[in-house]
Amino acid sequence: MTFDSINPATGKKVESYPEMSAEEVGDILTKCHIAQQDWANTPLPERARLMASVAEVLRRNKEAYAKVMMREMGKIWPQGLAEVEKCAWGCDYYAENGERFLVSEDVDTEAHHSFVTYKPLGVVLAVMPWNFPLWQVFRFAAPALMAGNGALLKHAPNVIGCALLIEDIFREAGLPDNLFRSLIIDIPQTTDVIHDRRVAAVTITSSVAAGRAVASEAGKVLKKCVLELGGSDPFIVLEDADIDKAVEVGIVGRYQNSGQSCIAAKRFIVVDAVYEEFEQKFVEAVKKLKMGDPAEEGVYIGPQARVDLRDGLHDQVQRTVQGGATVLVGGEIPEGPGAFYPATVLAGVKEGMAAWSEELFGPVATLIRVKDEAEAIEVANGTDFGLAGAVWTQ
Repeated sequence: MTFDSINPATGKKVESYPEMSAEEVGDILTKCHIAQQDWANTPLPERARLMASVAEVLRRNKEAYAKVMMREMGKIWPQGLAEVEKCAWGCDYYAENGERFLVSEDVDTEAHHSFVTYKPLGVVLAVMPWNFPLWQVFRFAAPALMAGNGALLKHAPNVIGCALLIEDIFREAGLPDNLFRSLIIDIPQTTDVIHDRRVAAVTITSSVAAGRAVASEAGKVLKKCVLELGGSDPFIVLEDADIDKAVEVGIVGRYQNSGQSCIAAKRFIVVDAVYEEFEQKFVEAVKKLKMGDPAEEGVYIGPQARVDLRDGLHDQVQRTVQGGATVLVGGEIPEGPGAFYPATVLAGVKEGMAAWSEELFGPVATLIRVKDEAEAIEVANGTDFGLAGAVWTQ
């Protein structure tokens, strides 16, 4: 099997990566396990020095790294640069604070001496998504490595170039060889890695279905797991809200990263008293969002990461409209190459529609009109999704 990296703005293949054999994966696991045991004995000041070096490498090469993200998953240029900078900030943060976080703490008990101490788990497997292909990895890797762990990355198959790039970043910064390694594998081999005795824990950021599968496999071998799954965040606008500010922030909250964010505002729940004003101003703002080449200045909506994801999003929009919702702007697949989908607003979304109960992972906002604050809270809580939320009020 090979994994193809496709530029979502053009539809053209960038690179192909062969799946690693079981022997290659086993060799990497052994080397990472050995490297982690040595790393666990490395003094914290030295770990901090190397983590700060990672931040330096990121900042020094941020334009090159932003280009890789743009090419593999269509991230627009300014947001790519910001993502690299955020990764560097994360590394600096743990370099500066890691030693303080890991100090042992005395605890009063009936025993002669009780304390809490923090020891590395071992090698941690991370199953990471494509939407923030650098940040999602570094927000895990920086604290995990600083705490003395080793790291294995199973990245999304459409951003293998980013996965190998991250491996190179840690190597260039001077971290021990094999302490952080990327695995080019599919689902069956991922299960094998979770079960492997050399792996101590697993973390995943992905869909609910993927998280359920990973948690199940980790549970079979009683390994710790951390899950960060989908979201359908409520954005509640009450009668006394600053509507202009709510619209301004709501546009960023929904359409950043071309709408592909688990913590994006997705369900705009607006009380009746200000609904008409909010809808008008929100739609006007959405119409100004420029869609196009992610490298082009002024573009805010780039392509979706893959054509199949774009098509799945459009299917959700169509099913919602068939259920009685109205498209106020967008909602049509544009002609031409690439995985583009316009900034879209759906109104009249009600219970039973796809946009009510499913996560729309793309540039689609759903407007839900409610009578008052009590109904807004009821609607916001009427979902299986969690993560974040916002309330606009004085």
